[in-house]
Amino acid sequence: MKVRLRNPQRDIDVNESMKAGALLDHLDINRESALVIVDGALVPLSHHIAKNADVEIRNVISGGAA
Repeated sequence: MKVRLRNPQRDIDVNESMKAGALLDHLDINRESALVIVDGALVPLSHHIAKNADVEIRNVISGGAA
């Protein structure tokens, strides 16, 4: 699968299928600080990602009112 990471932006190839949560673990990314988007759709961590999928991992950003 082709994985696009942000901040800093870079692309990584992962040569196996796996669940979204396992992918974050594989990339050493905190599960609570990232969103996994597969072929344009936000998926839960239990979602199985195929080897040929396009994946984007975005950091969760939150803010509040002053």
